[in-house]
Amino acid sequence: MNLSKKIAEELNIRESQVDATIRLIDEGNTIPFIARYRKEVTGSLDDEVLRVLDERLKYLRNLEEKKATVVASIEEQGKMTDELRAAIDAAETLVAVEDIYRPYRPKRKTRASVAKEKGLEPLAEIIKAQEIKEPLETVAAQFISDKEGKEVPTAEDAIAGAMDIIAEEISDSAEFRTEIRNMTSEHGRVVSAVKDAESDEKKTYEAYYEYSEPVEKIPGHRILAINRGENEKILTVSIEPPREDIIEYLEGEVITRINPVTSPVLRAVVDDAYKRLIEPSIERDIRNELTERAEDGAIEVFGKNLTQLLMQPPIVGATVLGWDPAFRTGCKLAIVDSTGKVLDTTVIYPTPPQNKVEESKEIVKKLIAKYNVNLISLGNGTASRESEKIICDMIKESHLDVQYIIVNEAGASVYSASKLATEEFPNFDVGQRSATSMARRLQDPLSELVKIDPKSVGVGQYQHDMNQKKLEESLATVVEDCVNHVGVDINTGSASLFQYVSGINKTLATNIVAYREANGEFGSRKELLKVPKLGPKAYEQCAGFMRIRGGKEPLDGTAVHPESYDITKQLLKTLGFDVKDIASGGIKGISKEISSYKDLAAQLGVGEPTLRDIVKELEKPGRDPRDEMPAPILKSDVLEMEDLTEDMILKGTVRNVIDFGAFVDIGVHQDGLVHISQMCDKYIKHPLEVVSVGDIVEVKVLSVDLQKKRIALTMKI
Repeated sequence: MNLSKKIAEELNIRESQVDATIRLIDEGNTIPFIARYRKEVTGSLDDEVLRVLDERLKYLRNLEEKKATVVASIEEQGKMTDELRAAIDAAETLVAVEDIYRPYRPKRKTRASVAKEKGLEPLAEIIKAQEIKEPLETVAAQFISDKEGKEVPTAEDAIAGAMDIIAEEISDSAEFRTEIRNMTSEHGRVVSAVKDAESDEKKTYEAYYEYSEPVEKIPGHRILAINRGENEKILTVSIEPPREDIIEYLEGEVITRINPVTSPVLRAVVDDAYKRLIEPSIERDIRNELTERAEDGAIEVFGKNLTQLLMQPPIVGATVLGWDPAFRTGCKLAIVDSTGKVLDTTVIYPTPPQNKVEESKEIVKKLIAKYNVNLISLGNGTASRESEKIICDMIKESHLDVQYIIVNEAGASVYSASKLATEEFPNFDVGQRSATSMARRLQDPLSELVKIDPKSVGVGQYQHDMNQKKLEESLATVVEDCVNHVGVDINTGSASLFQYVSGINKTLATNIVAYREANGEFGSRKELLKVPKLGPKAYEQCAGFMRIRGGKEPLDGTAVHPESYDITKQLLKTLGFDVKDIASGGIKGISKEISSYKDLAAQLGVGEPTLRDIVKELEKPGRDPRDEMPAPILKSDVLEMEDLTEDMILKGTVRNVIDFGAFVDIGVHQDGLVHISQMCDKYIKHPLEVVSVGDIVEVKVLSVDLQKKRIALTMKI
């Protein structure tokens, strides 16, 4: 298989682009590095296309390895033919290769293998020939044996053994299996039924108690839902195939002539082969395929949600009071300055059972005054509603110049009890760490959220029901892309951030922090080469994504790669500027000085895409792409669910996007659901076509169910 040609056709790009990218990948370059600094080589392929290309390359190489293994095994058996080799070469999926290999794969003991050991293959061949006219029992009598290990007591036993041999041959046919798989996929149905309704106390799976939907139409979120119901032993799930059509197809292929002696036997063989051997296997294949497709879809949505969450704009320059709400153990507070440094921590008890409201207000007001707090970051967990009421009352009563925001505390408890949090705050308890996280995830969401397992940040669906290795790998690439897109300040970044930088692993991330602690701040990017085990290749991959603010080399604070420094300085000189002009906030309007990028690129000996990237950086050095994202909604008053009425119009923040809609935070501690049908007037396949996590949207209340705590919203206003 020509891998480059196939990938190029699939991705609708040039074969030369694929060849170049494969070379870069094989040389050990990371996707973020290739996407940002090797545009000339790849023809400016973006990171999304590069990720897909990388995945397909791995799959197709794995496929080629599998083919080689299969060919070697069949050749070793002395059964390879030109036709068989051509079929293997033409196979485009691992499933297709497995189907071809099935008859040749070493088998454990089966009814057919036992029959073969008893010498019944010749009888099977006689039946398959469909030419005999005498009674089959007469022919089968020749195969009766009483030899040890080959006992065939009666003619009926001989016929039964021969039928087992033919049934297995039918089952092993790659052609038959492919056709049956297609027929089942196109005309079969996914069926679920209730197995134990009593265990489904909340009636979570009630919609699937008697459920049926075509295999080719069932959406991924329903597959994952019924899979979970099956795993919890509440549902039974199966694939209902078009059995009659399949049996008719097999009979048409197997019974090549009407023979009153053999036709009834072969009809029975076909029925047995399908129901006993093929149907269960095909059902497993299709369910695995449906689950894999559903998981891939859910992982893709999770990845897009995670990207939006990580890329939320930081609130810069604010001193934040992080508030981790609770009842019995009290509300933990942490004051964090604009650099993320913890200034103070304490515990207050304004909530039941202590109810020390006035005392708590006084403590908070003193902290606000002492540290000039601008913003309160309140976690949305237990006792959040009660805490919000206290915050609002306090702001009104004392006319405080403070606003608050409710942040999603998903994953905070996981982080607070982690080894990482213990190392970061060895003298804090879990409550103090959690309150600190509440504040920091508002100041710089990316820097704080990378410390948390991506599966725990609360923006996925059915994430605990899918292939965890695949999910973790996919989400890790999402975090990697976000971190490299933003860049990391080498003198303030944490090991948690560094490990996602292109070319840096956990060991190197730890070494960078250790070197900084031992030697003080980095003065230049070049100093990275002094970090233990960080060699030239890792430096090449990571340098452009590391930032040094206010260093000796102004370009170290930009996304310009060190390999392009000479060209950049030559560019500046050509246009009448100096590298020092960058330090004053960039060279506004430098792009207007360039009449032809093509001519200037040729003059400087650099690719045009790289030149454009350099110019963009010189205009806004070290720009933060998160600045283009919508800012979070800050509040100073409380809204209860009971305050909601139908047709009320509100602004809200999209917290999670799933296959059938989006959950929107409208400030009442219970996210409302905008169903996909309520997002816009035109037909859309997925909510992500309209909204993303972090979007600020205007919604209208459709209905409020206080008992079930459900809010239905619409964006059709």
